[in-house]
Amino acid sequence: MNLLKPLIFAATGLMIIPACTTGDSSETTRRAVFSPENMDTTVAPGENFYLYANGGWIKNHPLPDDKSRFGAFDMLAEENREKVKTIIEEAAQTEAEEGTVAQQIGDFFASGMDTVAIDKAGLKPLSEIFALIETIENPESLVKTTAALHQQQIYPFFYLYSSPDRKNSDMVIANFYQGGLGLPDRDYYFDESERGKKLRDAYIKYLTTLFVLKGETEEAASQKTANIMELETRMAKASNTRLENRDPQTTYNPTTLEELPQMAAGFDWSLYFSEAGLPEPGKINVGQPKFMAEIAQMANEVSPEMWRDYFSAVAMRSMAPYLTQDFVEASFEMYGRTLSGQPSMEPRWKRVLNTTSGALGEAVGQLYVEKFFPPEAKERMLELTGNLRKSFARRIDQLEWMSDDTKKEAHKKLEAIKVKIGYPDKWRDYSGLEVSEESYAENVLRSNRFDFIYDINKIGKPVDEDEWHMTPQTVNAYYSPLANEIVFPAAILQPPFFYPYGDDAVNYGAIGMVIGHEMTHGFDDKGRQYDMDGNMNDWWQPADAENFENRAQVLIDRYDNFTVLDTVKADGELTLGENIADLGGLNIAYQAYKMSLEGKDEPANLDGFTDDQRFFLAYARVWAQNIRNEEILRRTKEDVHSLGKWRVNGPLPNMQAFVEAFDIDAQEAMYLAPEKRASIW
Repeated sequence: MNLLKPLIFAATGLMIIPACTTGDSSETTRRAVFSPENMDTTVAPGENFYLYANGGWIKNHPLPDDKSRFGAFDMLAEENREKVKTIIEEAAQTEAEEGTVAQQIGDFFASGMDTVAIDKAGLKPLSEIFALIETIENPESLVKTTAALHQQQIYPFFYLYSSPDRKNSDMVIANFYQGGLGLPDRDYYFDESERGKKLRDAYIKYLTTLFVLKGETEEAASQKTANIMELETRMAKASNTRLENRDPQTTYNPTTLEELPQMAAGFDWSLYFSEAGLPEPGKINVGQPKFMAEIAQMANEVSPEMWRDYFSAVAMRSMAPYLTQDFVEASFEMYGRTLSGQPSMEPRWKRVLNTTSGALGEAVGQLYVEKFFPPEAKERMLELTGNLRKSFARRIDQLEWMSDDTKKEAHKKLEAIKVKIGYPDKWRDYSGLEVSEESYAENVLRSNRFDFIYDINKIGKPVDEDEWHMTPQTVNAYYSPLANEIVFPAAILQPPFFYPYGDDAVNYGAIGMVIGHEMTHGFDDKGRQYDMDGNMNDWWQPADAENFENRAQVLIDRYDNFTVLDTVKADGELTLGENIADLGGLNIAYQAYKMSLEGKDEPANLDGFTDDQRFFLAYARVWAQNIRNEEILRRTKEDVHSLGKWRVNGPLPNMQAFVEAFDIDAQEAMYLAPEKRASIW
């Protein structure tokens, strides 16, 4: 599994009711969206539309102890997980033939649930990895061990992965990307706030615990931890910020194996690629040259002992969730309880199910589609997607700030967007993956190696246009700028996103907005830098690009002023792409809905709401959630998506249709004067 493939639409809170997969009625839709229990009508829609639409839901769905946040999206994901559980349990209870998908799924899940065997094995599954680490004596052995661990998707230093070439998107090339840190972001290493210091102290405690569990004395563990903090702080200092990494120009630095030493001298790159199984990588994109140069320099300056400590820590923190309960609890204490404020872990079966579904994603997905995906959902989605595309085209034509030359290119790109719905046309073959019910951690490592080989074998070859980067059982969607495609897995095509036979106003406000959101990503501050073929190519007239930047700045300034917690503000620059997509998606979906009514009678009110009101209520319900303060702070620092509240109250005041639908007064908080509104797509 490649952690760096871009999946643009966030896994954040989405709507409200139990999922169903076999169609529904308008009555079901009405109960889901307009039930008084979900709303808080004591709040004026013009003062806080998020609470007006979702206040009842928020009150009636307190956070479970095993969640750092819980929203309508999570509710659907939980119910979807129950469906996946039935698939996996059926496989686990079947006496399947060796090497079959059922055997692989069943044995993988069974190995994760066998805590007796896991505790008995202790650290034995990592014995070969620790032995490799002990061979680090000089820069050459450091390079070899780096490659060996990368093959098992344990990543000291950096990531190696495949991706289409941004300047020749038909071909797959090798990519390097900064990594190697145990804290989620470089800024955590330098944050001098009380919370920042608390998180570093917790991380130090976590690393010390890992070494004690490995058998070190407290004193030795503390010294090793000090070594690791010194190394990781140096790496963090050389790392790009999240904002820098959002810029596709900044992170595109193509080179070759012969030229790579000029960029990062002191690391034997030929040896690395040979040991990683890619002796002739061809074109290589280096995402962060400054970081890679620092790693190469450190390889020759840092003592082998310190590297052995660091590599051991990387291996243990990567594998801790799959080891004995002591390791599992130590990992959760750091990344769950301290970082996200989550009081308790999810039940073991949920954690093991997630791992199984990740390791055998399309194998599980194929069974999921057969059991739960109705064919009519795909037909309805194709219709909606076509309507959204027509709406977007009309909006491009109506833009006053864009020249005809740029509009022409925008239309070309819009028409070229490929749409994938439900599941891939061809399924991945897992027959080469060995799975045993005897060792959970070893299954994870074998799966990691299987995925690594699968990934790097794409390098130097044409892009497989049939490949998906999200499994059918995933409740999510994404846009890929390099493929210029939007993808909607089967699991998202059910209530509360999508009602195959439901109210059109609700469908356009929910799944319609998701479609529009993904389309708009092709034209946000990052996506607009790619052409119709997925190549990074400037197709904008200079004056139009300047107009875009000026209009985007209005959104940046607006979101920068939102207070997310106490005195902490949102980050308008970090979240710009998603905020553009939210506003654009809403505008496109609303216009598509209105276009669908042309030549028809005016829709009737339902439960006292007009069709326009139902559209905006359906959108707001998508983002209902409760969230812990720690998770608010973590997401504000790390996430390119705005928090749920601001995905509602942020874009809506920019829309005149919303203002009119709820008769928003100029004195109310949800009102923005026309001259202050953001308008891009």
